[in-house]
Amino acid sequence: MDQKWQKFIPGSDKSQGMLALSISPNRRYLAISETVQEKPVITIYELSSIPCRKRKILSNFDFPVQRFTSMAFSPDSKYLLTQTSPPESNLVYWLWEKQKVMAIIRTDSQNNTVYQVSFSPQDNTQVCVTGNGIFKLLRFAEGTLKQTNFQRGEPQNYLSHTWVSEDKIVVGTDTGRLFLFESGDQRWETSIMVKEPTSDLKNLEVIQESESLIEFPTISSPLPSYEQIMTASSHSQLTMPQVFAIAAYSKGFACSAGPGRVLLFERTEEKDFYHESREIRIPVDPQSNDPSQSDKQDILCMCFSPSEETLIASTSKNQLYSITMSLTEISKGEPAHFEYLMYPLHSASITGLSTCIRKPLIATCSLDRSIRIWNYESNTLELYKEYQEEAYTISLHPSGHFIVAGFADKLRLMNLLIDDIRSFKEYSVRGCRECAFSNGGHLFAAVNGNVIQIFTTTSLENISNLKGHTGKIHSIVWNVDDSKLISCGTDGAVYEWNLSTGKRETECVLKSCSYNCVSISPDSKIIFAVGSDQTLKEIADSSVLREMSAFDVVYTAIVISHSGRMMFVGTSVGTIRAMKYPLSLQKEFNEYQAHAGPVTKILLTFDDQFLLTAAKDGCLFTWKVFDKDGRGIKREREVGFAEEVLVTKTDMEEKAQVMLELKTRVEELKMENEYQLRLKDMNYSEKIKELTDKFIQEMESLKTKNQVLKTEKEKQDIFHHERIDDLLDKQSRELQDLEYCNNQKLLLEYEKYQELQLKSQRMQEEYEKQLRDNDETKSQALEELTEFYEAKLQEKTTLLEEAQEDVRQQLREFEETKKQIEEDEDREIQDIKTKYEKKLRDEKESNLRLKGETGIMRKKFSSLQKEIEERANDIEILKGEQVKLQGVIKSLEKDILGLKREIQERDETIQDKEKRIYDLKKKNQELEKFKFVLDYKIKELKKQIEPRENEIKVMKEQIQEMEAELERFHKQNTQLELNITELWQKLRATDQEMRREKQKERDLEALVKRFKTDLHNCVAYIQEPRQLKEKVRGLFEKYVQRADMLEIAEMNTDLQQEYARQREHLERNLATLKKKVVKDSELHRTDYVRIMQVPARSPSAPSEPEPSQMREPV
Repeated sequence: MDQKWQKFIPGSDKSQGMLALSISPNRRYLAISETVQEKPVITIYELSSIPCRKRKILSNFDFPVQRFTSMAFSPDSKYLLTQTSPPESNLVYWLWEKQKVMAIIRTDSQNNTVYQVSFSPQDNTQVCVTGNGIFKLLRFAEGTLKQTNFQRGEPQNYLSHTWVSEDKIVVGTDTGRLFLFESGDQRWETSIMVKEPTSDLKNLEVIQESESLIEFPTISSPLPSYEQIMTASSHSQLTMPQVFAIAAYSKGFACSAGPGRVLLFERTEEKDFYHESREIRIPVDPQSNDPSQSDKQDILCMCFSPSEETLIASTSKNQLYSITMSLTEISKGEPAHFEYLMYPLHSASITGLSTCIRKPLIATCSLDRSIRIWNYESNTLELYKEYQEEAYTISLHPSGHFIVAGFADKLRLMNLLIDDIRSFKEYSVRGCRECAFSNGGHLFAAVNGNVIQIFTTTSLENISNLKGHTGKIHSIVWNVDDSKLISCGTDGAVYEWNLSTGKRETECVLKSCSYNCVSISPDSKIIFAVGSDQTLKEIADSSVLREMSAFDVVYTAIVISHSGRMMFVGTSVGTIRAMKYPLSLQKEFNEYQAHAGPVTKILLTFDDQFLLTAAKDGCLFTWKVFDKDGRGIKREREVGFAEEVLVTKTDMEEKAQVMLELKTRVEELKMENEYQLRLKDMNYSEKIKELTDKFIQEMESLKTKNQVLKTEKEKQDIFHHERIDDLLDKQSRELQDLEYCNNQKLLLEYEKYQELQLKSQRMQEEYEKQLRDNDETKSQALEELTEFYEAKLQEKTTLLEEAQEDVRQQLREFEETKKQIEEDEDREIQDIKTKYEKKLRDEKESNLRLKGETGIMRKKFSSLQKEIEERANDIEILKGEQVKLQGVIKSLEKDILGLKREIQERDETIQDKEKRIYDLKKKNQELEKFKFVLDYKIKELKKQIEPRENEIKVMKEQIQEMEAELERFHKQNTQLELNITELWQKLRATDQEMRREKQKERDLEALVKRFKTDLHNCVAYIQEPRQLKEKVRGLFEKYVQRADMLEIAEMNTDLQQEYARQREHLERNLATLKKKVVKDSELHRTDYVRIMQVPARSPSAPSEPEPSQMREPV
């Protein structure tokens, strides 16, 4: 993520799309559910190997299945849980390494969709399943999955869930409700309220560009069908936020809470409950055509990184967002905002793709109404803009400075500026589906219906129209020298146009084939075309030279390399095929899995280094082209890529103006800061004086205290010495007494010890005698017992031999009886078989009768069910009202709890402050100790301050003189400003007169134009004298018979001459005044510099300037 680096795992051959995926907890394995040739397949990849290799493929199933919609790995990554789609809805428990099904169970019998399945994070045997009206906890035991919870209350549409501990699960619904279940029992519930964003949040955010180019569609979340959920919920409560995704982390969990909103819930002190701690929003996109709606995207899937530093979310508009969790903690009170994981991606089919020569740029347009400019060298998104209409086609000028794009309403020619895409010419070509700049860039072609229009890029005029197609035109391409244009369309025609004559040179028509794309060889001799007939055609001189089969797919796009040795085609199943040229009739090509939809456009960069492909899945891929040996194709560039960009003059002027303003502002701030610093120095010096006085007083008081304490200490020392002597005498006496007492006790104890020793010797002798007697009696008893048990053994052996003979006899009898019984049972089995076959026929007949009856009963049941649903709808409406009221109550309860918590927090803060006061008191005591050191320094500073004060007085007098000079300069400046204002007023008056004269001139021009038109009409009657005479007379009456015409003409000439004289006079005056102003400003500047330099030149520099010195010059 930090390096914006991507790794691609191609799907299985002939894959029709990936439906679900799951990554193992140890991050070693990835399971992907695919549909290959209408059959479901589960592929498990080993991520640790480079490249990723297929570890196992689960494809042969003993149970009915259409597709797998959700999957999950067990905590130890040994087991895999898979959920099939309705109508089967089977939950399968796999030991995937051995491809063995351990257990299978049907999760739902009413064809309700299951959205998510998962394992407990610590227990392989515990499983959770959620769906529409489904919340089940299952346990795997003895080869079966058994439900352990009982679903109470009304069933909800459970969209998502997550395990927050070994036995606790948080579940979200389509009505914005969150439930916490512990071992299947509900412990906590809350409702997510919809909040309108404030005006601050509606402000446009700046989009940060990312550092990768390859776009890919959103990973399939555990939710199988976003559209399915949205249609199901459209009839119910649209205002409620739907919880599409929940992700757990160490402090709690994150859940989606309506369009563009994620809430973080953290565990409370009670541990069974959670409270809302943070809010994260999707930022507003300033480049969107409707910025207010750009953040209204449903978040479908979320996941945390293993370190829990990053949260990633995918949305309903195929966008990927991320946020670092540390940022959410910083932004207290205000919601945090997501950032694009890489950059804004296309959210709909890409319809146009183009590249240029002078820059490493790619231009794409899409049905999501956006145009994007990518850089394939630095892997970045350079420009991006959304429009009101859908964009169908785009072409990039070879210089990389212009694009032409076809929209639903117009064809637009646009400039690529440094930070914007700006239109400078529009053509009324509606729904243009194809356009292309010529290789030289002097022409561009655009399709208007079934006509190809050619425009020049110099005069921007339509110079020719190429008519001939009867159907839609799907592709146009220029040859190398731009002398010819090749086109193809749905009418099965491939035309080669000569642009100098505007006529067709060659044509090849095959009405049974609708062509999708056309390309031309570098030598302009052979045309390659692909279409709906599943072939690739080589066309030359109006005839098909060869046809190569596409092998059961439709080719949708084709391109040939500039070297003429390679060819690439895109297919309707999203794969890319690389072929050698000349082509072979056999199946000799390399096929690469790429897109999840038909390829719409395919291009090679001018140096054949990169292949670019775009498709209906909204993805743009860049492929590095290698030869057979794995070496990149080398093509030496004489000139590097251009680094120039277009910038408008107004933008440059605005930026220059901003820079000037900022520079002046910086200078002003510097002056202000210097002035403030000097003021602060003055204040601090005064404060230091006050502090030194205080410290001196306190030190004197402390000295007196210290002397008093010393006298008290001496008195206490004398008292302690006397007391110690008394105590030593006492101790010596007590020691002598204790020694005497202890000696007497020791003598008594010694006598007792000797008596006890004599007793122990006697006891030992008695015990030895008793032991000898016991040994003799024990040996006699043992001999008697051995004789008794040997006699018993002999009796038992004889009895055992007799019993063995009886057993042998009984075995013989048993075998004979067994044979007889087997013969009797065979007869009985045959009789029973015939009997039950008759019964089975009777049962089948009765079963058919019962089926007919059940059909009638089903009809009755459906009618009753409709009535029940109507009643249920009424109940749901009432419940909705109840939920709203409960939500209000709970919100009020939350407020109460929050206020109580605030009181506790404030008590804690009071305690902290008290502790701090105590610490500060301690510090104060330490500072008192440093008074002695400061005393010495203060005395030295006093000696230095006295000569400085004398210097300050001298400098103050100089500053007063300078202020008097500044006042004089101010007066002179005001006088000059008055003169300038008078001159400006005169200029405005002359401007007004100029405008009046120009208006008169325009009126006269209009009169002359009318006269010319009337005269032109008269010339039409030059062959008919009478009518000509009448028309000339009418002209005379209309224009000439006005008495004041001559006078006005004379007046106009006089006025113009007078106006010119006055204007010259005013311009001379203005020029002289300007020179005077410049000279005065220079004089002021030199005076100001001289004044500012006076204190620096003085022999004793002042320590602090007065505030008047820092005034800004006018």
